[in-house]
Amino acid sequence: MPHAPAGRPSPANAGPDAGIAAPEDGPGWLLTLPMMLGSGALIALQSEVNGDLAGRLGTGLRASALAAVISFGGGLLVLTVLAVVRRSVGRGVRQLMTAVVRRQVPLWLVIGGLGGAFFVASQGVAARALGITFFVLCFVAGQAVMALLVDHRGWGPSPPAQLRAGRVVGAAMAVLAVGVSGAGLLADLPLTVVFVVLAALPLVAGAVNSLQQGMNGRVAARFGSWVTTWNNFFVGTLGLLVFWLVTLLVPGRIAGPPSQPWLYLGGLCGIGFIWAASVTVRIHGVLVVGVFAVAGQVLTAALISVLTLPTGPPLTTWLAVLVSLAGAAVVGLSQRRRA
Repeated sequence: MPHAPAGRPSPANAGPDAGIAAPEDGPGWLLTLPMMLGSGALIALQSEVNGDLAGRLGTGLRASALAAVISFGGGLLVLTVLAVVRRSVGRGVRQLMTAVVRRQVPLWLVIGGLGGAFFVASQGVAARALGITFFVLCFVAGQAVMALLVDHRGWGPSPPAQLRAGRVVGAAMAVLAVGVSGAGLLADLPLTVVFVVLAALPLVAGAVNSLQQGMNGRVAARFGSWVTTWNNFFVGTLGLLVFWLVTLLVPGRIAGPPSQPWLYLGGLCGIGFIWAASVTVRIHGVLVVGVFAVAGQVLTAALISVLTLPTGPPLTTWLAVLVSLAGAAVVGLSQRRRA
């Protein structure tokens, strides 16, 4: 995999259209901190919305897959309308497609949306058997390790980053935070061959997610964040449609679509998350964005528990919030010192 970001093509491979879609100016450093935490909050909200949507759509894996198709498809529809209304976005989409056809942008760089599709597929296959806490723990572990590698090798939009102690410690704290939130639940998990195979799915999904963030950052550096977001939803929707067709081969039932409008807001949450990540990853790198997103997820999950549980979340949940925020602070300060 080449080390030169897509936004800085070398003279040898830069085509006549290289850099024609100038990306939008990025936000200030301080503004990106709530953006990264907010992106994690949107992930947590999207999971809640899509989970409820799947439960009301029917049963089995096909219902989960259809909920994801609706979420991605709805997001794609909104972004396509944006591309039609906002000329700069529509022009950027056309430029990206032209660059791919002319092989000025490698195909592997624009298939990051399949990472989201793979995450949803692995969630449908393994989350119930593993338990949501262990599923997320494996996902975050894979995400953190691969984020360190992506940043270290310079596969994202930023120059290569050294494996400093602060970065490693912050990544470990993100994983620890998820483990703390599920304390008492993990001890009862069975250790079987099937369980290990299922656990590998979210582990790989987390690693693919970090690769996706790096790829998105490189595309956004050249074509802009809105174009990158549209491309992710376009590719992800196609991948999920294929996955949903496969799920029709296994047992399940699809009922009628639910009438509650809020169940169809998952796509908007996804738009916010992918857009914010594609903006901030160019400033902070994949690891910092990922660790802050985990902190946002853990904090939002705790707040949801406050609103929905009669007794509120247990003490371990608030401890997990503190650990995740501390991990975000550690990697953020490490990255700030490097800058």
